[in-house]
Amino acid sequence: MTGPAMRAAVVTGPGRVEIEHVPLPAPKAGQVRIKLEGCGVCASNLTPWAGPEWMRFPTEAGALGHEGWGVIDAVGPGVGGLRAGDRVAALSYNAYAEQDLVAADAIVPLPESLAGQPFPGEPLGCAMNIFRRSGIEAGQTVAIVGIGFLGALLVRLASNAGARVVAIARRPFALSIARQFGAAETIAMNDHHAIIQQVAALTEGCFCERVIEAVGKQWPLDLAGELTAERGRLIVAGYHQDGPRQVNMQLWNWRGIDVVNAHERDPATYVQGMRDAVDAVARGIIDPSRLYTHRYPLERLGDALDATRDRPDGFMKALICP
Repeated sequence: MTGPAMRAAVVTGPGRVEIEHVPLPAPKAGQVRIKLEGCGVCASNLTPWAGPEWMRFPTEAGALGHEGWGVIDAVGPGVGGLRAGDRVAALSYNAYAEQDLVAADAIVPLPESLAGQPFPGEPLGCAMNIFRRSGIEAGQTVAIVGIGFLGALLVRLASNAGARVVAIARRPFALSIARQFGAAETIAMNDHHAIIQQVAALTEGCFCERVIEAVGKQWPLDLAGELTAERGRLIVAGYHQDGPRQVNMQLWNWRGIDVVNAHERDPATYVQGMRDAVDAVARGIIDPSRLYTHRYPLERLGDALDATRDRPDGFMKALICP
């Protein structure tokens, strides 16, 4: 290899990753290059990491990483308003690396008040977009099924809005975080019918005006439907990527509930959510710092993915810091 190079992770097979030296990319028109300070590890990586039939190996250099932030170190032709040295969050897709190329319109500047703080913009923006689409109002009872990084942020946003939040999670650590983030009630996610009975008792049999499912598995989706009140709203925030789902349409019909698939696909909407997240963190509306529980160098990306899958005690969110 001749010319400048960078290190990047390449997933070579199920559960296998190698760090390679690859050519340093130059930004094209409308692009900037970021020297990455870090990248969050997303649970959506776990299915590709397991190696399903549709997955193709090896991946592109840096692939699967989409939660990067860092400092712009090169600007392509035709880019205005951005310059080398700007610290930014990015919506990019090859951020398990030392550097990545990003479209200029997928960049969100980070204010000086956030200097030195990790900022995985994409998942923070997801939380803001899901909250917006949930339509949560003061006085409502809101159940959040699944308290990981996303669920914890939604607990904070919903409680800040004046809702009474019921947090439901499998791990005691996650329930503790939910209480710290404002949950009024916490319930262990270990018995389907017992949970329904507990929520019925908390709501005098009316159940919840809003229920957010944030796990991405069949049982939590089933449970979320059971907890939704008549004319309530069920928000699907979990990423269901391991096959088809069945729903209790009889229940959904009978209760007349609205179902919102809160996954965005418009990049502009993602970026707006990231801008909203920058504002929320800068103003102290949300503080995700205690959710960044595990940090790994790029060489240990495999360990970070395994921890995201296995969720050891005290785990909430892993960051890769090259």
